[in-house]
Amino acid sequence: MSPVRRCSRTACSQPAVFTLTYVYADSTAVLGPLATYAEPHCYDLCAEHAERLTAPRGWEVVRLPTEGVPPSTDDLEALANAVREAARPAPAGKAEPVGQAVEIGRRGHLRVLRSAQPQRDR
Repeated sequence: MSPVRRCSRTACSQPAVFTLTYVYADSTAVLGPLATYAEPHCYDLCAEHAERLTAPRGWEVVRLPTEGVPPSTDDLEALANAVREAARPAPAGKAEPVGQAVEIGRRGHLRVLRSAQPQRDR
């Protein structure tokens, strides 16, 4: 049986129930269920510290659902990798797909698109 992991916060001896990962490239903190294995770049938090978690100004906190979700080695890391991948610039010479949509908003690398109205001949 493995030892109980403790909260990463200094002087806290409560058992960890959440794992926190920072995605610096996207200014995002991802809080999800406790990962199966402790990772050096992640922080394990107790319920109290996870609830009080705040991020620096300009950062976003993504809270993954934890009710009834068993710990997974891959879920939190997969989400962090997906956010990192989306934040990378497109390779030079590779054009974005062209479609029938109009950009109506942007936040960082994310875009809000609306379907373009079809042109009608009069």
